[in-house]
Amino acid sequence: MAGKRVLIVEDEKPLQHALELKLQREGYDTICAHNGQEAVDLLKNEPFDVVLLDLMMPVVDGFQVLEQHATFASQPAFFVLSNLSQREDEERVLALGARKYFIKSDTPLSTIVEEVKNA
Repeated sequence: MAGKRVLIVEDEKPLQHALELKLQREGYDTICAHNGQEAVDLLKNEPFDVVLLDLMMPVVDGFQVLEQHATFASQPAFFVLSNLSQREDEERVLALGARKYFIKSDTPLSTIVEEVKNA
């Protein structure tokens, strides 16, 4: 786990901060992006082990981030966190390479941290 880098891509600042604190307490190095374009720029230039990715964000959405994964500096494990609960959205992100799809309102932060640990 030491040295694992996690990119948190979330435009909701309270959730972003909560994820960042929980993961840092577990010993992860965290970087935050507030929109999809920031995430793409970081992913093209820096290696990450895990990405926690929101879908609905300004500038570039999470679907578009996943579509660009072949251009990234590393191939991290993507976990999507969204309030979109339609089955089609989940199927689409999994087809684009995400490992898991979490509905924010139904998923405790501890579950997300456990998935990061297992990645």
